[in-house]
Amino acid sequence: MAGHNILGTDGEKLAKGYLEELGFEILEENWVFKKSEIDLIAYKNSTIVFVEVKTRRNNTFAEPEDFVSPDKQKLMALAADEYIHLMGHQHEIRFDIISVLFDNFGKPVINHIEDAFWP
Repeated sequence: MAGHNILGTDGEKLAKGYLEELGFEILEENWVFKKSEIDLIAYKNSTIVFVEVKTRRNNTFAEPEDFVSPDKQKLMALAADEYIHLMGHQHEIRFDIISVLFDNFGKPVINHIEDAFWP
């Protein structure tokens, strides 16, 4: 597995643990529909949260969350619509971004952006 894939997988594991500590139930990991993948689908208080996780070793060029493009947001919305349909969910949903940035000592710093976008 390529280094950036390992980094991304590590970030997703950290994000999953972080959400679980906050009391979220993780419904799905790496859920795929057509050309879109949703990193984490979580549930809490009747709300389904579709989460994009972005992990970086540094923020020299931009913050990790800055790499969630409008195209990615549209693809996530398409997949979320399908997931909601399949599950028959009729309550609130939202789209969050969790960025994981490793500091100079290799310690992860997590930034959870709730309601990060609405595609």
